[in-house]
Amino acid sequence: MLAIRPNCEHCNKDLPNTSTEAMICSFECTYCKACAIEVFKNVCPSCTGNFVERPIRPSILIKKYPAATKRIFKPKDLEKTKVNSEEFKGILPEKR
Repeated sequence: MLAIRPNCEHCNKDLPNTSTEAMICSFECTYCKACAIEVFKNVCPSCTGNFVERPIRPSILIKKYPAATKRIFKPKDLEKTKVNSEEFKGILPEKR
C-alpha cells in the first residue's frame, strides 16, 4: 500500500492525499509536478526512474488506511540532478 507522503521531497510543498500535484516513482519518491517535470525532467534524482501521478486514496478508506504524516525533505543538488536528468531524459523509462 502506498504511504501517500505529505510533501514534495525537494521543495517541501504540501501534497495531501487529495492533491492532484503529487508525482511518484516506483520507489515512491514523492515530488510535486513542478519539481518532477520541470526541475528533474521526469527522471527521479534518486533512482533514474520516471514519475507518474500519485493516486488519491478514497475518503472512505483514508480513515482506515491513513496517509503518512512523516515529512521527507531532502532538497537535491541541482547541478548533480541536471547531469542525471540530461543523461536519462531522452531514454524511454522502460529502457533505462
